[in-house]
Amino acid sequence: MRKIKNLVIGGIENKIFNLVLITTILIVAAYTIVISYQAKNLHNLVTETNGKQKESIASISEMTMDNVISNSLTNDTLMKATIADNVFQEVENNVRIMGDYTQVLFEDPESVSPGEAALPDASRDGTVSVQLFAEEGVDLSDPDLSARLGLIANMSGMLEAVFNRSSLDSCFIGLPEGVFLIADDRAGDKFNEDGSLKSIPVTQRPWYTGAVEKKELYFTDVETDAFNGQVGIVCALPVYLDGKLVAVVGADLFLDSLQEAVDASDQYGGFICIVNEQGHVIFSPKKEGLFQVRLSSESEDLRASGGEDLAAFVNDSMKELTPVRLVEAEGVQYYMSGAPMPTVGWTILSSVSKEEADKPTAMMEEQYDSILQEAVGSYSDEISHAKSTILVLLIIVFVLSIISALVLSKRIVRPLNTMSKTLEKLSATKEQFRMEDIYRTGDEIEVLAEKFASLSARTIHYVRQVKKITAEKERIKLELGMATAIQASQLPHLFPAFPDRKEFDIYASMTPAKEVGGDFYDFFLVDDDHLGLVMADVAGKGVPAALFMMIAKILIRNRVQNGESPGEALGNVNNQLMEGNEAGLFVTVWLAVVEISTGKGIEVNAGHEHPVLRRADGEFELVKYRHSLALAAMADVRFKEREFQLYPGDTLFVYTDGVAEAANSENELYGTGRMLSILNRNPDAEPEEVLRGVMKGINGFVDGAEQFDDITMLCFRYHGPVNEDTSVNENT
Repeated sequence: MRKIKNLVIGGIENKIFNLVLITTILIVAAYTIVISYQAKNLHNLVTETNGKQKESIASISEMTMDNVISNSLTNDTLMKATIADNVFQEVENNVRIMGDYTQVLFEDPESVSPGEAALPDASRDGTVSVQLFAEEGVDLSDPDLSARLGLIANMSGMLEAVFNRSSLDSCFIGLPEGVFLIADDRAGDKFNEDGSLKSIPVTQRPWYTGAVEKKELYFTDVETDAFNGQVGIVCALPVYLDGKLVAVVGADLFLDSLQEAVDASDQYGGFICIVNEQGHVIFSPKKEGLFQVRLSSESEDLRASGGEDLAAFVNDSMKELTPVRLVEAEGVQYYMSGAPMPTVGWTILSSVSKEEADKPTAMMEEQYDSILQEAVGSYSDEISHAKSTILVLLIIVFVLSIISALVLSKRIVRPLNTMSKTLEKLSATKEQFRMEDIYRTGDEIEVLAEKFASLSARTIHYVRQVKKITAEKERIKLELGMATAIQASQLPHLFPAFPDRKEFDIYASMTPAKEVGGDFYDFFLVDDDHLGLVMADVAGKGVPAALFMMIAKILIRNRVQNGESPGEALGNVNNQLMEGNEAGLFVTVWLAVVEISTGKGIEVNAGHEHPVLRRADGEFELVKYRHSLALAAMADVRFKEREFQLYPGDTLFVYTDGVAEAANSENELYGTGRMLSILNRNPDAEPEEVLRGVMKGINGFVDGAEQFDDITMLCFRYHGPVNEDTSVNENT
């Protein structure tokens, strides 16, 4: 780098000037050469480019239409299936309510007085009423039948209420003797043209025979109503008493509105149809071809007559929401989406002709060709004018570039050099970069310097904060790890816990909601013939609850092992926990001491969950009784003891509220009902398998939702005293 007078040769200032000058000359020269060449070939280039753009537009348009059809058709299909299925679900719920009420009546007929049921009255047409029907040849005066009619006549009020508060077209109850009561507002439909009462073969109607054959809730296929010929379906439920059929309850739902909606869908190359579980088309706007509705005796299974693609699509849509696929049927390609209606086992199919879906793309291509022709003409006129304008602009740009190069090269170099030296110095000393007057140029250099100063200050601050936070996190992590290890070591965790004791089997587990939890369990031998069982829940989470838990656990075990009864032990521990309990923590406790040789036990429930007991060959059931206050809630509390008896084969299951209060993503609680259902699926399972089964049920219910409470369980199975002589013989 040399300096001649005021001109620095080889420096940044000179390089900037030379760069701008050379760049400007090259740009002007290159642009002048290129513009002449491009002017000649630009028309061909534009034409070729427009052709590619046309292909690209067509491709993007087709892709966009596919996405639009896929999203809208799938969502529309799902919505329609959901709406339709909700209607059928309402029918099912109402029928189950009627079935439950009928079951109660037949189980305790003496609890109600005989009711009265009347034959249809044509004058009450349009008014909701309950009407009596009987098959031809049925003797209504028969004493047994009359008594049963008087019993089910008590359901008249319920039938009317269900009919009035729902979208049902009728609801009814039928007896095996060929008699049934029906509630609707169409009494006039029950008479022939000559005024005589219609005779209905009750026990031969599809809803009756289907429900009896299936022995559970049954939806008929689409049928015509026996009274007015309207199209609908029937939901029926058989009712049994001691294994014997006593009645069939049911409800009608006419599907005229559903047929109208299906017919209205046949437009713009699309339509919807409904397929039943046999693959038969039962609703469709098509009057011919593969998708037309035929009599059940003539209808064909779409999965057998429509080709492999259609068969696979129908099978998938029967099971789950099926996104849009391109399916060929009868030589026509359709975009199809399907969604199941789980309540009745049907599926709804939405179809749009690919030919219709592709029309917007074809129209766009035609419009693009027209616009392109106009654009080419306008371009030819403007290109000549642009040449002259560009030449003038190039000259102006060249002159301004020379002037700018001289000014900017001087203005940029000095502060940049200073900044470079300062940064080089600070990088070695790790000091903070600070703003100086030389950087206040009023342009990007000043902004750059300000950013460097701000970034430098924040970096130093962040480094200090990161070091502080990292140290604190490591300390907390270490403490939590120690707390978790201490808590885990305090709970019995080796199983089998008493391998030498054959009189009983025991298993327990605790899953904390945080690193450490407030739940705990304990079991220990008070002496050779007495076993202590503890299940408790501290009102709190984290380290404080864990410390309170360990104190309570130690105190309870010590008191019981010192010979105190469960009530005495909890009374003394309660007063000890009250001392210095400034945090206001309390703990619910279930404590029991079982005499191993006899199965006799004494238990105390201090505000804890109800225990669950299963007698041998029986089912798990909640044992409910009045509880005492929780520990540390109030001083000098007397805890009430309760005696119980275990027999060989009996199983005791205790738990904390984290089981029943486990919630899914919709904040629905697991509840003791689901817990008992899981326990009774395999009541003879070993204690360990019992706990695993309940935990699996909870995990399946919450489905990944966050656990907000500790889940702690203990299962104790009593085998009874062991005959030592027999035990020796067996071992040998």
